[in-house]
Amino acid sequence: AAQGLAQAQNNLGRMFENGRGVAQDKAEAVRLFRLAAAQGPADAQYNLGFMFEDGQGVAQDRAEAVRLYRLAAAQGLAQAHFYLGYMFENGRGVAQDRAEAIRLYRLAAAQGDADAQINIAEFYASGRGVTRSPEEAAKWYGQAAAQGNANAQNILARMYGMGMVWRKTSALSQQLEAIAALVREAAAAHPAFAAR
Repeated sequence: AAQGLAQAQNNLGRMFENGRGVAQDKAEAVRLFRLAAAQGPADAQYNLGFMFEDGQGVAQDRAEAVRLYRLAAAQGLAQAHFYLGYMFENGRGVAQDRAEAIRLYRLAAAQGDADAQINIAEFYASGRGVTRSPEEAAKWYGQAAAQGNANAQNILARMYGMGMVWRKTSALSQQLEAIAALVREAAAAHPAFAAR
C-alpha cells in the first residue's frame, strides 16, 4: 500500500474498515479507498461509494456514493450495479426511478447476483414499476434459489404451495415434488425455516 499499489491500498482499506488485523478505523479506510479509487479499480470505487452512502469515516454524501457506484458499474462490477439500482429504487442521492433500478438490477442479475435476482422478483411479485406477474417473479426467485439462496427457495416454495404459479410443463406430482425439494433445501440451509 505504501508503494501506491491500488489493490494493496484497497485491501488494507477493507482491513481498517472491518478491524481485521488492525484496530478498526473507518477514516483510515476512507483515506486508503480514496488513494486506490483515484487509480481506477472498480472495487475501490465501490468500497469508497459504500462509505459515502452510509457516512462511515466520512460525512454522508449519497450523491457522491452514486457517482462512485457509476464509475464502478461502468467497469462491469455486479455489486456496483446492484447498489446503484438500490439508490435509484429508493431515491437515495438520485431521483427515484424504478425503471432504471430494474435495468441496473438486471445487469447485476446477469452476472449471477442473487440479491439482484430477488429484487427483480419482488418488483414482479408486487407490480411496482412493472406489470405484476407471479410467473416472472417465480422465474427470478428460481434463479436465486438455484444458487442456493434459502430466502428465494422459501419464497418460491410458498408460491408453488399456495398455487400462485404452476409449472406449465409439469404434472401435479412433479410440482409437489419440486415444492418439497425447495422446502428441504431451505430447511437444510437455514434450520429456522424448518421450524415454520
